[in-house]
Amino acid sequence: MNTVDISDKSVLSHLSVRLRAYMDLVKFRLSALVTFSAMFGFILGDSGTFFSWEKFFGLMLGGFLVSGASGAANEIWERDIDKLMKRTQNRPLPLQLISLTEAYFFTFATALLGISILWIFTNPLTTMLGLLSMVLYVFVYTPLKRVGPIAVFVGAIPGAMPPLLGWTAATGMISHEALIIFGIQFIWQFPHFWAIAWVSDEDYKRAGFKLLPSGGGQDLNTAIQIMVYTLFLLPLGLLPTYFGLTGINSGVIATVCGVLFLAQTFSLMRDCSRKSALRIMFGSFIYLPVVQIAYLLDKV
Repeated sequence: MNTVDISDKSVLSHLSVRLRAYMDLVKFRLSALVTFSAMFGFILGDSGTFFSWEKFFGLMLGGFLVSGASGAANEIWERDIDKLMKRTQNRPLPLQLISLTEAYFFTFATALLGISILWIFTNPLTTMLGLLSMVLYVFVYTPLKRVGPIAVFVGAIPGAMPPLLGWTAATGMISHEALIIFGIQFIWQFPHFWAIAWVSDEDYKRAGFKLLPSGGGQDLNTAIQIMVYTLFLLPLGLLPTYFGLTGINSGVIATVCGVLFLAQTFSLMRDCSRKSALRIMFGSFIYLPVVQIAYLLDKV
């Protein structure tokens, strides 16, 4: 009996390790946030006359799989680089928890399934945008990370794509409202990316990543650029209210969140410290979901 119990525990432990490895490979938490942004775009774009649960769940599952495949492809591409950085050296490929052959097969199957689900349950426009997002992230942004800060601009496009995918899944078209919610998330990417790059500067240098602007320095010029892009979020955050997409309450919340987010950048400009950059990084994680939830709750 004890032998059976030990054997069962060993099998369960092995399955648990494998499951965690595959969750890490698809960057589960990031993919979940991407899926949330896509769901936000869908609900905001829905006309309210007839909510299509079929499209909604198709977008949710297909979007998660496409995002997961993109993350897995990124980890395959950077498997040797990940060994050099403390924040990534425990990923499944550097630790050989998953073989390279398995990772290739899993990534291809996940991407194919995700694109197929989007095609079947949403529409061709959403599917093509999802495919474009994956191609830009994997084959353009990933190699550009070792070239220069232009990578941040390129990476901001697929990073801002989820709410656009949600909108097109609900409406079948790209309208000015879709471009507004895309634009907010696009501009948000810059202080978000640069704060992470500032905090992880030593790791990134080991890997040869060049993501900080102004020559890659942790200096006042970089801090000013972070402040300027954060400042742009103030008028952008009011556009959904201005165009009648949402009400005044969400406009107030977006403005308050924007001001608080902006205030953190002044601290970085003053002391150029890792601690201040860390506050901006966490502030960026809070800003986007809070503002998006406010828009949803205040939808006109």
